[in-house]
Amino acid sequence: MHEEYMRQALVLAQEAAAAGEVPVGCVIVKDGTVIGRGRNRREEKHSTLSHAETEAIAEANAALGSWRLDGCTLYVTLEPCPMCAGAVLNARIDRVYYGARDGAMGACGGVLNLFMENFPHRVALVGGILEEECRQVLSDFFHTLR
Repeated sequence: MHEEYMRQALVLAQEAAAAGEVPVGCVIVKDGTVIGRGRNRREEKHSTLSHAETEAIAEANAALGSWRLDGCTLYVTLEPCPMCAGAVLNARIDRVYYGARDGAMGACGGVLNLFMENFPHRVALVGGILEEECRQVLSDFFHTLR
């Protein structure tokens, strides 16, 4: 089940790569239904805030008609950065599954773990879902830039 949702996130990551964006994709699930999808759009929108997670969170907010995403699970191909981990905490998302670890900007263990801090909302975290496939999409993208 987790791999199925991560595969959907990988499709979005590949769309991002095809558009010249760093290939990160994200889906948000509630009660077995995908309610939010996002991919990096920073270059397209000229916006620091247009990460895959924030795009998916905005779509999920609209789908539910609420800023609260409790009962939701987020799947993302790359470990969330501090901004996105903060958005997860503020949205009250229950669980995060990520693919590849990010040793440069990761805020779920790669550099630090915001989910281990004493915030009033706790997030369950699992990394390494389809890790090799997620890492390969990133590797292929950066290889073509060189």
